[in-house]
Amino acid sequence: VGELRDRETFELALKAAERSACQVACMFIDLDRFKAVNDSLGHDIGDELLRTVASRLRAAVRDEDTVARMGGDEFVIVLPNLRHSEDAAKVAQKLLDALMPGVTLEGHEVIVTASLGISVFPDDASDVHDLLRNADAAMYEAKSAGRNTFYFYTSDMNQRALEALSMENALRRALARREFELHYQPKIDIASGAAIGAEALIRWRHPEKGLISPGVFIPIAEERGLITAIGHWVIEEAARQLALWSRTPLRSLPVAVNLSSIQFHQKDFVEHIARVIETNDVSASWLELELTESIIMRDAEGTIRVLTRLHDMGLLLSIDDFGTGYSSLSYLRRFPIDKIKIDQSFVREMFDDDDTARIVSGIIGLAKSLKHKVVAEGVETAQQLELLRAQGCDEAQGYLFSPALAPAALETWVQQRTLTTAITRDPRAAKTTFP
Repeated sequence: VGELRDRETFELALKAAERSACQVACMFIDLDRFKAVNDSLGHDIGDELLRTVASRLRAAVRDEDTVARMGGDEFVIVLPNLRHSEDAAKVAQKLLDALMPGVTLEGHEVIVTASLGISVFPDDASDVHDLLRNADAAMYEAKSAGRNTFYFYTSDMNQRALEALSMENALRRALARREFELHYQPKIDIASGAAIGAEALIRWRHPEKGLISPGVFIPIAEERGLITAIGHWVIEEAARQLALWSRTPLRSLPVAVNLSSIQFHQKDFVEHIARVIETNDVSASWLELELTESIIMRDAEGTIRVLTRLHDMGLLLSIDDFGTGYSSLSYLRRFPIDKIKIDQSFVREMFDDDDTARIVSGIIGLAKSLKHKVVAEGVETAQQLELLRAQGCDEAQGYLFSPALAPAALETWVQQRTLTTAITRDPRAAKTTFP
């Protein structure tokens, strides 16, 4: 596998295809989340992983095909003499399958996946430059579709690629101009109805488009390497807000923040958390970190060490979206976790599917056996709440109680909730109901 510096071989393949009425496929391959491997395990392991990937790619194609490294974690494969573009799809799937088996490097098992874009001569472009550009655009389409897949180039991909680039530049400006803000969705103790915490959710107040939800910009931030900076800002802003609330009735109300995989696996992540807590003079127990199953199960032994350090500092730790990933029970009992959050998809379907209802019951039972609190996300109806209450769920959040609120609005909401709860629980007061 060499560098694709001299494009003469590529151009000769195009000329030969013209003479023989064949097609040439150009594949642009980008490894998924390779930066996280480099940052967490070191460049030496990253380089060894690249050599393994290159060897697997070379072994999966024909002798007449060209495999070249473009730089970083990007590879280009040229497939000459194709009779049908569908043949390229078969090769693409073969390449993805070849990368799937885990790689053990210095005691660390790494799972490699890739996003692959395909452009075909002469249908998509007539020269090397445009073929590469179009394959690159198709690759980004594959990443947007969830990674570990391949996409063919289509005429509107360039427009979407330009929009993604524009979004990336806007996100960089947003960080510099402090256009992000946090809203907070309250968490409720199911038994008492009291507000006992909140989850911080990022919003982008765009100067022209108004408030933008994270579902629009977070995927691009992850793809373009901005998620760590944004994630750090979220933790710093949540701690700053906790410091402000420490002088109000909301003092000691824990705030949860979501972590990305790249952010959590940064070498200095624990030190960053410690600095933020010290700088803002807040108690570590006021800050809760939420991690998905996929984050904690990647390098589980290393994760246990990091979580233990965080837990020893006093932070609360939660597994978010539980049930949507894969958790080894042998590891689950070793993680110093305080809470398990049931994914909202299970809560939403509890009354529509018996199997889903049993999954919810099983998650609650599992959490209780491990002495973890259980939080249900996405609670929208009183019926859902009553079933969760009957099954022993501890906490809930969702639109039944409140959407995410700006800080001042949350202060008002919590104060009203506290008053309503106190009246309801006072036997001398007239009966007042609340969700």
